[in-house]
Amino acid sequence: MLEFTLNEGVEMVGFVNFPKSPRHLELKQIGPLIEQCAGRAGSVVLLVNPSPAQLGEVKGLAPDFIQLHGSEPLKTVSELIEAGQAVIKVFSVSQESDLGNIEDFAEIGAKILLDAKPPKGATRPGGLGKVFDWNILSALDAGFDFLLSGGLNPANVAAAIKSTNAIGVDVSSGVESAPGEKDRNKIKQFIANARAAQAS
Repeated sequence: MLEFTLNEGVEMVGFVNFPKSPRHLELKQIGPLIEQCAGRAGSVVLLVNPSPAQLGEVKGLAPDFIQLHGSEPLKTVSELIEAGQAVIKVFSVSQESDLGNIEDFAEIGAKILLDAKPPKGATRPGGLGKVFDWNILSALDAGFDFLLSGGLNPANVAAAIKSTNAIGVDVSSGVESAPGEKDRNKIKQFIANARAAQAS
């Protein structure tokens, strides 16, 4: 499936290292996949509140980005960036107040990804197929760059791009036939619809 996705010309491919996720991969599995992406697409390893040891192991795999999807503090992100590791910091949002400190992370060089806030009791912070109210993003400064996630799929990705002016979109469950099972037709259609929306 990775080879198919790379051949579709995606800009980045993500690999989840979080045992509670149905998309979890061990680091020994992720290493060869990062190598497969080299020169073809950016590689991203998704972590949730990683320990320093886990961060060290992942940095050793040399992904293009580490995506932090937990409550990681500004200090952790800053230290990674200062050490030369590019970071995507995820913020789970459901209302304007959830956008509070994202500019602090952007100012130190982190890419910002906005995702839907999980419901109470959820066992993981993302990949739940839920859309949030894109209207709250009007509170952001004009020209603020961010990536968008949260319930995106082939049917709504064009509307999402046009409504939010996101510079990129992130999808997982929206191109699956079952949790953790990617669907080639959905991937192909998602990419085509996203490209058409960005072109227009």
